[in-house]
Amino acid sequence: MTRLFSLLLFLTLIIGAYLSLKPRGESYTTTVQGFPWQIETLPDGYSKVFGIRPGEDTLEQARAQLGPGPQLAIISSGAEDYSLEMYYDRYTAGVLSGKLVLTGQLPAEQLMQMAERSTRTGHLKTGARKLRLHADDLPRAWQAPVQAIAFIPAARLDRPTAIRRFGTPAETIADGSKTHLLYPDKGLDLMLNEDGKSVLQYVAPREFFRLRDPLRGQR
Repeated sequence: MTRLFSLLLFLTLIIGAYLSLKPRGESYTTTVQGFPWQIETLPDGYSKVFGIRPGEDTLEQARAQLGPGPQLAIISSGAEDYSLEMYYDRYTAGVLSGKLVLTGQLPAEQLMQMAERSTRTGHLKTGARKLRLHADDLPRAWQAPVQAIAFIPAARLDRPTAIRRFGTPAETIADGSKTHLLYPDKGLDLMLNEDGKSVLQYVAPREFFRLRDPLRGQR
C-alpha cells in the first residue's frame, strides 16, 4: 500500500509540473493550413497563397514549396497563343482536393521559341496542345516568375459557401452560367459555374488587372 501511495504521489507531482510549465491559454490543436481562402496580403501589393507569392516566387521555388510531381509544359490554344504552365493533376489544399495550375511569366517571343524546340506534342481535353519542353529550355523555364495560380476544386462551390469563406466580393460579374466574384485586395477571381467546376484564380493584388480587364466586356 505504501509503495502504491508513493507511486501515485510521484505521478501527481509530474503532472502538476507539466501543467505549471504549459503556457496558459495555449492550444495544442494543429491548425490545418493551405486552404484556398487562407490568403496573406503582403507589402507592396503582393500576396501569399498555398505558400506561394505570385509575382515574386519562381516556378522552381513553387515546386520546392508544393512538393514533387508537377508537370511542366507549354500550352497552346492557338497559332500564336502560348503559356508556360506547371500543374498538379491532384493537389490537396488543406483538406480539399483538386487541380492546381501555376502560370510562368516569360516573354511571348521566348515562349514561341520554346514551342518550336518542343520534343513532343500532346492534347488536353480542351483541345489545346501540350508541348514538352526541350531539355535546354528547362533551366530558364523553372526560373520563370509565377504570374498566376489557378485552383480547380473537385467539389463544386456555391455562392453562400464562397462568401462565407472569402467574404463579400468587391464586384460581381455574371456571364451566362458563370459568375465571377472579384476580390481585388486578395488578388482573387472566384468563378462559380452552374454547368461545371469552379475555378479560383490568384494573382498579386497589384496585378489584379490581369483578371479584371478580360471581364470588362462581359458586363
